[in-house]
Amino acid sequence: MLAYIVRRLLYAIPILIGVNLLTFALFFVVNTPDDMARMQLGVKRVTPEAIEKWKAERGYDKPLLYNGAADGAEKVTSTIFFEKSVKLFVFDFGRADDGRDIGHEIRTRMGPSLAIAVPTFVLGLFVTVSFALLLAFFRATYLDFWGVVVCVAMMSVSSLFYIIGGQYLVSKVWHLVPISGYAGGPDAMRFLLLPVLISVVAGIGSSTRWYRTIFLEEIGKDYVRTARAKGLSEPTVLFRHVLKNAMIPILTGVVVVIPLLFMGSLLVESFFGVPGLGSYTIDAINAQDFAVVRSMVFIGSLLYIVGLLLTDLSYTLVDPRVRLQ
Repeated sequence: MLAYIVRRLLYAIPILIGVNLLTFALFFVVNTPDDMARMQLGVKRVTPEAIEKWKAERGYDKPLLYNGAADGAEKVTSTIFFEKSVKLFVFDFGRADDGRDIGHEIRTRMGPSLAIAVPTFVLGLFVTVSFALLLAFFRATYLDFWGVVVCVAMMSVSSLFYIIGGQYLVSKVWHLVPISGYAGGPDAMRFLLLPVLISVVAGIGSSTRWYRTIFLEEIGKDYVRTARAKGLSEPTVLFRHVLKNAMIPILTGVVVVIPLLFMGSLLVESFFGVPGLGSYTIDAINAQDFAVVRSMVFIGSLLYIVGLLLTDLSYTLVDPRVRLQ
């Protein structure tokens, strides 16, 4: 068991390093600091002096990988690669183009993102798994048929429709909750209710169809027929045996989504004016703030790798055969 965990951790290290190197190449080799300066200054005939000043203010005036003019260890440390890429491994994100500390912004904005994402994750998982079990229980009936039709219809509708429609109906017509904004403390509930509800509804169609397929595949296996031959009722077979054996594919889809809990939802946070990490990323892209975008790409990669590790570890809890590998 311990060897399995250590092996998975060792696999993650070169992946994270590779992602970091690829990110560095995209941001500083393909798109050079001079290109960043020209894009940020936003003028057609920018002077070389203005470009050099912009680079010096952000530390982009140093060599990429090796500083021959420096002494000792600074030949390596006084470079763009070390200051903008290597330091990410110790969560030193530096400052955004507007001067604000990126690490402080991430810590501040993580709370609102989690306030939306965690209830959406828990409530959405409960609703979709329960609905999928209901369709599997009444399989090959009119309830199953129309349930699948509803799921396909919901999958075919863009998330923007749910967001805009929900804002118009619930906030503008019924005046039940604010249309956008955010507040801390107990008042946050009024602002979070609609984003969470819309996020859950938008994901019902695809998730329910996925879980229903898993349950129907398990229902056709030999152990289910054996359980029925022993006289167990259909609900007992479905909830005690089928649900338990379907946990591995369910965990595969569920645990990998965990990184998105911290990154936030780009669309939901932007449309509802929630100051989370999702809206922070969108604002940085619109402002061409490469320091913020680069930091969010690194965090997203790190969290995704953590999600894959949690997926592997969760397998050991539901499938004893994995522990022997």
